[in-house]
Amino acid sequence: MNADEFVDAVRDQNKTELSRLGSSKSLYADTEGEMEPGVVMRAAADAEHAAAETFEAWADSAAGEASEVFRTTAEEEYDHYEQVVAELDDHEPGGSLPAIQEYLRGLDDTTERLGALVGRTLAAEKSKEQTTGFFVGQAKPQVASTFRGLGDDLDDQIARATDLLAERCESDDEWQDALTAASEAIGVAYEEYTERLESMGVNPKPVC
Repeated sequence: MNADEFVDAVRDQNKTELSRLGSSKSLYADTEGEMEPGVVMRAAADAEHAAAETFEAWADSAAGEASEVFRTTAEEEYDHYEQVVAELDDHEPGGSLPAIQEYLRGLDDTTERLGALVGRTLAAEKSKEQTTGFFVGQAKPQVASTFRGLGDDLDDQIARATDLLAERCESDDEWQDALTAASEAIGVAYEEYTERLESMGVNPKPVC
């Protein structure tokens, strides 16, 4: 397996989950039904800050190139947080820790972390698309442009993680460990999405 094949495998194995995380219901779940611009912005800010703290902790506990990859990603996430907060009057990071971040913080193997980073980033890509679309619909093109720009960094995050995986993985088993971690990260995010919607009496599955 190579870097491109790995990303394709993650997408293929989690096609349904990623599709539903990319639906309009995802923002409804993230905001617990409060689809107001300020609430959407604060939810996004909380998510960016939590991700930045996770990857900073990974960088501190890793070595060599892995530490550099995680540090660069943490810096990008802190920058994302600052860009989102700039659209708010004020923001104090907090609230409940997203389930996907709780999962990520429980990993200590570098290969699994790199795989999970890819899974988290693919899920975040869907979230950014929905947030961008939300602010387009709210006739706030500047804010929509901000979120569109944040999404532009995600390809680089995936590339850094998969390039390092390609260097580290010397067997199919190692690639499988990374793939399992990526799928579990997406699965945790999807499970939280499902539980939130169901708690509000909303069917998480699309109505055909």
